[in-house]
Amino acid sequence: MEACLPERVLPPHLPPPPPGRTVLLALGKAAVPMARTVETRWPGPVSGVAVAPRGNDGSLDRVELMRAAHPVPDESSVAAAQRLLDLAGSAGSDDLVLVLLSGGASALACLPGDGLTLGEKRDLTAALLRSGAGVREINCVRRHLSSFKGGRLALAAAPARLVTLAISDVVGDRPEDIGSGPTAADPTGVEEARAILARHGLDSPQRGWSETPERVPGDWRLVARGADALEAAAREARRHGYEVRLLECEGEAREVGREHAGLALAAAPGTAFISGGELTVTVRGRGRGGPNQEYALAASLALAGRAEIRGLAADTDGIDGDSEAAGAFFDGGRAAGGEAALEANDSGSWFAARRRLFVTGQTGTNVSDLRIILT
Repeated sequence: MEACLPERVLPPHLPPPPPGRTVLLALGKAAVPMARTVETRWPGPVSGVAVAPRGNDGSLDRVELMRAAHPVPDESSVAAAQRLLDLAGSAGSDDLVLVLLSGGASALACLPGDGLTLGEKRDLTAALLRSGAGVREINCVRRHLSSFKGGRLALAAAPARLVTLAISDVVGDRPEDIGSGPTAADPTGVEEARAILARHGLDSPQRGWSETPERVPGDWRLVARGADALEAAAREARRHGYEVRLLECEGEAREVGREHAGLALAAAPGTAFISGGELTVTVRGRGRGGPNQEYALAASLALAGRAEIRGLAADTDGIDGDSEAAGAFFDGGRAAGGEAALEANDSGSWFAARRRLFVTGQTGTNVSDLRIILT
């Protein structure tokens, strides 16, 4: 995690100060430490707003701090999006709009498209999260039902100079997918978004749709990504004598957990499987947990009888799904009741009863998931 902390990765990418004002707009799970890094390093005056999840610790000196809802937006998310747009729109041609973007921004700043109510968008977001849709699919739908995402913040900042510094939490690090791309051009269209809803059996809203810009002004820079965390973990594993196999994947958490367990079972002792990428869960039960805990439980069941194979699956932001844990430790030991817990999507309760949850609190960065299996 140290390889991806804002105070380490952000300073080399800071642009020169403008002749006019510096308007800082930070949004996402790493908004507070990113904004604090700029406050500490910026050579001149700076003002603006940082939008972070509720429960996120920290404070700022020169930048306004707003708290909003995650993963399903609420009225605070709407207020945050409007505040960000207003500040961007206040900048002039001599000013710099510095956007600090990290994962989680999609929910934290939400302004539904024309005619779509917040309640309708909340319901659709919740349904998408439960459907097993991937983050790329979810963000495509969000962009085309928004007045903020999909490059619209960039349009609001013109004619000021715009620089976006982003920490990626998505596989592929595509600008349009990180926080649903508020300052990025969007290669997708409304028809693609509608097709995603149809593919997952969800009704398409009648209102709120709009096409997103194919080109937007400004500079966009990636300052940290999931691969950086994987490479740092791999260096540490090699230092301990492990042979490392790096994996980056997407898909259904329980299926990937079983697949990785199979790789571990076939590997020689002393192998470290280290993987990133954001997994999904198709929710059918009423339990609690998250993608990493579901992955860990499925892997544990598949490893049955091999207690010497051990692992950790965790979200790098410190919050996995709807739980208070980052993830869970697992092994191939006894897994009584595990199948029933997996069927009920109740991996969180199962690991809690065995004191195997990994609880970190919010970490201050967000580069997707990190999973480690040691043979």
